[in-house]
Amino acid sequence: MPFVKVGSVSKLPPGSVMEALVGDGTYAICNAGGKIHAVDGICPHSGGPLGQGALHGHILVCPWHAWEFDCRDNEIEDGPTLAKFPVKIDGDAILIDVP
Repeated sequence: MPFVKVGSVSKLPPGSVMEALVGDGTYAICNAGGKIHAVDGICPHSGGPLGQGALHGHILVCPWHAWEFDCRDNEIEDGPTLAKFPVKIDGDAILIDVP
C-alpha cells in the first residue's frame, strides 16, 4: 500500500502519542524526542487502544493495564512486541506505510 497521511507533525509535539485509523487498521503514532514512530495501535494483552495511552520518553504505555512497549525498536526485555510501520514526513504531514 502507498504511504497514507495520518496526521500533522505540528499537532503531535514531542512526548505525545495519537491514534490513527486507516482502513480496518488502528495505529499508534508516537513522537519520541522529535522522531516519529508508528506501531500497531492495539495492545496484545487485552486490546487496549495504544494511541490513547501515554508516552514516557520512548516507552508507550497502554491506557488499560499499563503494559509497556518501546515505540522505537520493541526492545523491552522479556516483553511483548508490536508491529512497526515505516514513517515518512512530507512537510508537516505524517505518512505511514501500512499493509
